[in-house]
Amino acid sequence: MRRVKTGLDVWVEQGFAPLKGKRVGAIVNPTSVDSRFRHLADLLAQAPGVKLAALFGPEHGVRGEAQYMVAVGESRDRRTGVPVYSLYGSTFESLSPRPEWLQGLDALVFDIQDVGSRYYTYVYTMALAMKAAGKAKVPFYVLDRPNPLNGVTIEGNLVGERYRSFVGLYPLPNRHGMTAGELARLFNDEQGFGCELTVVPMQGWRREDFWSDTGLPFISPSPNMPTPDTALVYPGMCQGEGTNVSEGRGTCRPFEQFGAPWVDTDALLARLEREKLPGVAFRAVGFTPTFDKYKGESCNGAFIHVTDRNAFLPLRTGLAIFQALYELGQGGGRFAWRGDAYEFVDDVPAFDLLCGTDQVREGIEAGWPLDRLMEGFDAQARDFAKRRERHLLYAQGS
Repeated sequence: MRRVKTGLDVWVEQGFAPLKGKRVGAIVNPTSVDSRFRHLADLLAQAPGVKLAALFGPEHGVRGEAQYMVAVGESRDRRTGVPVYSLYGSTFESLSPRPEWLQGLDALVFDIQDVGSRYYTYVYTMALAMKAAGKAKVPFYVLDRPNPLNGVTIEGNLVGERYRSFVGLYPLPNRHGMTAGELARLFNDEQGFGCELTVVPMQGWRREDFWSDTGLPFISPSPNMPTPDTALVYPGMCQGEGTNVSEGRGTCRPFEQFGAPWVDTDALLARLEREKLPGVAFRAVGFTPTFDKYKGESCNGAFIHVTDRNAFLPLRTGLAIFQALYELGQGGGRFAWRGDAYEFVDDVPAFDLLCGTDQVREGIEAGWPLDRLMEGFDAQARDFAKRRERHLLYAQGS
């Protein structure tokens, strides 16, 4: 089977030559491993001529032990002994490296697996670090990794200015079809970071590849992203964080299953069947979350089975699901939009932040059909496809 070499694997073969004689900081998490499952932090600590000076942890931390939206503090890494600085605290300002943390560094390296959805915060950690590195005149390196959803398919609208947040910091579609390295090139150009950026490309990755085509093991990039199947449904099902419906957190298959104690599963499945959604089937399911929404309560809902990954439209599917749940959950205080602060924003509904617009929520409330909820989305996706073109690093086809 063909096996992709990640940017880290490429650097391992080169003996980390570009970093020789430099004091290095690294932005890492549990996915930052080579083909032999050796972590970048450990490899840098042992690399001849390289001085690992600091580690920076995104949401969930350097070793991935924190849950979502849980602030992570500073510490020392238990394996390498170097200082660990958190890039996910309790304020928006905490998401960027402090200038004093970058003093004395000759290079800042980013090596974290992304999942291809604009809500996933690691690429914004990368962007904010690039911005800080540009100001501090510290060269920035991105060790590239595959987009698990392929690099061809684009789906969704662009985030409107009012709806920018840490789950949509820049105008990307819900499913962007780019790698972290390609996004770094786009951000640096469009946002004017002035960052001295080097992307270390993968070898052997093709744009049409899904994760299973890469030959790489999937290492969970966050506690609720356990499999590539999770990543495939995530561009639509992450919207559930903006509602009181359980998106399956606290179960073994988050985002693939969803529900609430009040859901009438038969009515839900019948409602979804009417939409004739491509590449997907639904199965009735019951589950009891061990944490998060409805902890310890029995929930009724459905499991999403992707039957054709090329035809499947995760965003359209997700919006159809939450539209159906809204309709079925009227009365008795059942369905509700999330109303508390979300990702450091307290004056815009979480669902709108995730959608990048209020069009979807207001349309659902007004009873619009699904096509109207997504009106204009395809045109925005086409515009983005043109915008991204010059930043792409990989070809389609063998």
